[in-house]
Amino acid sequence: MPTEPTHARTRRRMSNTARALTVAGVLVAVLAGAAVGGVAWFQHRLANNIESLGDPFQDLPDRPSPAPSDPAEPNQAMNILVLGSDSRISAGDPSQWQAGAQRTDAIMLVHIPASREAAQVISIPRDSWVEIPGHGENKINAAFSFGGPALTIQTVEQLTGVHIDHFVVTDFTSFVGLTDALGGVQIRIPEDIGDGKQVFFEAGVHQMTGEQALKYVRQRHGLVNGDFGRVQRQQNWVRAIMGKVNNNRSDVVMMARFMNAVSQSVAADDGFTMDVMQGLMDSSRHLATNDVTFMTAPNSGTGRSAGGQSIVVLDRAKFDPLMAAIANDTATEFVEQNRDSLTILPATVR
Repeated sequence: MPTEPTHARTRRRMSNTARALTVAGVLVAVLAGAAVGGVAWFQHRLANNIESLGDPFQDLPDRPSPAPSDPAEPNQAMNILVLGSDSRISAGDPSQWQAGAQRTDAIMLVHIPASREAAQVISIPRDSWVEIPGHGENKINAAFSFGGPALTIQTVEQLTGVHIDHFVVTDFTSFVGLTDALGGVQIRIPEDIGDGKQVFFEAGVHQMTGEQALKYVRQRHGLVNGDFGRVQRQQNWVRAIMGKVNNNRSDVVMMARFMNAVSQSVAADDGFTMDVMQGLMDSSRHLATNDVTFMTAPNSGTGRSAGGQSIVVLDRAKFDPLMAAIANDTATEFVEQNRDSLTILPATVR
């Protein structure tokens, strides 16, 4: 029997519907529950929507070791790399990759401790200047363009020393569908703000539609912190989604709508089996939105590369200890002890 080509394997559909629950941004999955997951026809429908990335881990060299296990903990720590890209489909088809194309707008490292008592989400700014294996120094979002999921994972693992367990890509325009599936989400705007062109938000609490949420997370001009402010808006949206799901997980109709929207906007590695997904969901069911800490990777602000590119300079004196804590599954304690020196998402984002 002939061997199935790699590009064909990466394009085949995932057969496991439970991924839809966990990949629901990964973050909302542990809060959503499985109210409609037992309906066979609905599972089949979701499975037909989700794209597969195959196994991007299989040929990676010199990988960091997983976090040491604690015999007292029934679960294992899990690290999930989540990307927001221009297209989840191109992410699943290496033949469509072109240098300089499909760079990722959002890069989030999600750490779920073995204790399941908390979770940490670290956004790595897309312009962070890092070493990309085989390509020298470049902006971290170029790794996806140069080599897709495998090179992105290799780059992040080399940068952080953290073993990545799973990989997820979401279509950036899924902000619209996910938000509308929940009937909108509430976002607080602390003051009037706009980009001087087409985007303007008045101060107050907004029940945002999908299109409004997309404008909110994509706004770059007019923000005091520029691209860093954009990163925090992305995190704030995810937090709002988590809160809405957590408060409405008994609403079977809403959850069905939401899960269908998720299934149409994500791709993930084949390692997300039903057992893994169900186990993660069950073990994390008690987590509340406030148990998840969002932060931006420690950095020294912007600078210029030798070639004149505008870049983000990571603060390795703060970045490395944080990553070591994630790698050792001590991040919950580390964050509590170092909150004043970390860029943690505030209750209200500008």
